[in-house]
Amino acid sequence: MQAVPSAPTLPPVAATPLWSFGAGVCWATLGLAVLVAAISGQTTVRVGAWALALTGMALWQSDTRTSSPAPATGRLRRLHPGRRVGLIALVVDVAAVVTTGAWGSPFVFCLLGGVMVIGLAEGFATGVKTAVVATLAVAVPFHLGLEVPELDSFRLTGQWAVELLLVALLAAYARRLFGQAQEQHTLALDRMGQLTEANELLVSLHRVAQTLPASLDLKQVLASTVARLRSLIDCDVVAVLLRDEATDTWTVAESEGAALPHTFPDSYLPRPLAAATTSSVASLVVSLGPGEGLGPEILSRSGLYAPLRARGALLGLIALEQHEPGFYGRRDLRILDGFVEPAAMAIDNARWFARLRTIGADEERVRIARDMHDSVGQSLAFVAFKLDRLAGMAQEEKVQEELDVLRSEVRGVLREVRDTLCDLRTEVTDARDLVETLEEFLERVRSRADFEVTFTHEASGRLPLVQERELWRVAHEAVSNAEHHARARHLRVRWECDGVTGRLAVADDGKGFDPKQVGGTGSYGLTGMRERADAIGARIDIQSEPFVGTVIECRVQRSAAG
Repeated sequence: MQAVPSAPTLPPVAATPLWSFGAGVCWATLGLAVLVAAISGQTTVRVGAWALALTGMALWQSDTRTSSPAPATGRLRRLHPGRRVGLIALVVDVAAVVTTGAWGSPFVFCLLGGVMVIGLAEGFATGVKTAVVATLAVAVPFHLGLEVPELDSFRLTGQWAVELLLVALLAAYARRLFGQAQEQHTLALDRMGQLTEANELLVSLHRVAQTLPASLDLKQVLASTVARLRSLIDCDVVAVLLRDEATDTWTVAESEGAALPHTFPDSYLPRPLAAATTSSVASLVVSLGPGEGLGPEILSRSGLYAPLRARGALLGLIALEQHEPGFYGRRDLRILDGFVEPAAMAIDNARWFARLRTIGADEERVRIARDMHDSVGQSLAFVAFKLDRLAGMAQEEKVQEELDVLRSEVRGVLREVRDTLCDLRTEVTDARDLVETLEEFLERVRSRADFEVTFTHEASGRLPLVQERELWRVAHEAVSNAEHHARARHLRVRWECDGVTGRLAVADDGKGFDPKQVGGTGSYGLTGMRERADAIGARIDIQSEPFVGTVIECRVQRSAAG
């Protein structure tokens, strides 16, 4: 994750108003020095030369505010350019003062500006040291140049020493006050930036909340999720993976920018996605290694990954990847982290709605079966009765043969319709458990099929009615597939239940199939079984091999609602 920025610090002096203020003081003291020299009559060549030198130094010092001078050597290299110029200016000021009359020099006021600049730049300790050094640099030559130092000369030195110390202390104190004010200002600006970013995030998430739950169709929700992600976060690869608890596999529900298999096991998940399954928030990978992304290496160099969780369960994963390393930052991470909750809720609602539609379809199937029994079944029975009468009345041999064939076909259709209607109306109830329902169904299969059917069971308890009904439909679909497509010689069904766990197994020795090549309309039965198993929290395992047979096993744990 992107590093959190440190607390703001005081910028270099050359880039702050304090340095501008110090440079202004230097100009003011230089002007005062020139004025004192003119009033006191100290207009010698030496004073004039130093005035020009100090003016040039002031110009250079002012120019340093906007452009850094050439790199220095030695110890001065470690100093900021503005501070380095301040030290050089102070040395020039001391030289000017010493050579033009010491404490009586008109340029003595320039020392105040130099000490002030150093105090503003370095703080209390350095400012005080500078004031002491400047005082000694002027006082020592001054007193050594006197034949007999008088009391007034020491008093004058002490007076200027105190003034220089006071200027240094005031400058350092002003630096501290300015630093605190600037730090508060920086923090305020940083907070304003965070508030602006949070406001943008809230606006984006509000749009998400308005868009995603608008549909209860899973395909529309997934398409809307990907479209909204692309509008919020720039990405080259985007994928939404859904977890299939029934088979412990992942399904690529929606993807763009990468060629991915439709389903794959946990072991196929790249490292960042596998880590996201155990996390509760979105994660950021600044630089993806080879093979760590979903997309090709040229498109997957940095990534954002987030788990989709709803009602305490992991529904799936969202992956966003970019070709540029370090492309994603904290703002993208916050957007995705706020995005996943409404997206997961919308996906979960769509999946539950699909399950409710399945339950509604079951109820509708029973109603249709009842109506067909009352209409189609009776009509076919009447047609069969009429054909029997016509066959008895027919005299010609050819007519009799045709009527016999037609009568056989109608009776076969009638038998199939009755069996189908009976299967449709058969249901597990509170008074009729799964064992009894399967026995009745398999007995009908035995009567019409040309293969051996075996049913064994060990049931010491029952599961909740909802679970047993879905298991019954799974068994019905598995047996029907074997009856119509497997061309098997033996079919074995087994049910085990202890009241807490259940295990249903349907096996045949038919022609089998390759599970990797199953797809399209021919796989609706298998898809339906997986969906029913997932609806009750069951795990389904489908094993098949061409010309060997098929084994379908479904394991379920008693639901909390039961």
